[in-house]
Amino acid sequence: MELENKNIKKETKLEILPILKDRYSPRIFAKTPISETEIRTILEAGRWAPSSYNRQPWRTIWGIKGSKTYDRILDCLSDFNKSWAINAPALFLNAFKKTTDQGEENFHALHDLGLYMGNVTAQAQHLGIALHQMAGVNHEQAKKEFKFPEEYHVVTAVALGYYGGNIEDLPEDLRTQETPEHRTRMPQLNFTFNGNYIPNEVI
Repeated sequence: MELENKNIKKETKLEILPILKDRYSPRIFAKTPISETEIRTILEAGRWAPSSYNRQPWRTIWGIKGSKTYDRILDCLSDFNKSWAINAPALFLNAFKKTTDQGEENFHALHDLGLYMGNVTAQAQHLGIALHQMAGVNHEQAKKEFKFPEEYHVVTAVALGYYGGNIEDLPEDLRTQETPEHRTRMPQLNFTFNGNYIPNEVI
């Protein structure tokens, strides 16, 4: 069965940008290859993300399926993520620099990496390319494999590909997760407060 992101129901309380509303994180992708130019375009969007003091602490290793770099990234993933990410046309590995140039802790570096990936995600969606970000990475193995210095921390990996693909390409236990009837999100009243924070919200 072929899947497209337009088949996923999107319910927002207010009208938001289509590239945000239509975004979905699939575990299957169309067989369409991703070119280096497309990857460079996506990363160029990330390049222009805001960061504290313009330090731009993000770092990305990227590889296209069939390349040695792709295989090296794949080898750093958890077994669960390997089981489906192996079908992605491209993979990223993300890290951030933990310190400033003066050797002090950059408290906002992880926040800045998130802003970077927000730009990356939006640009990819604009091109019709889906991202699935993964926490399941052997961080120390990846840091050693790609020769990151001590002041860097490997955080996530990302699978990239055009929307589509055959659900039978997934392990059987993941197929039901790939066809959600609805995408759900916590309502705003649970995480936004016009005044003091109120704990123990009921979702």
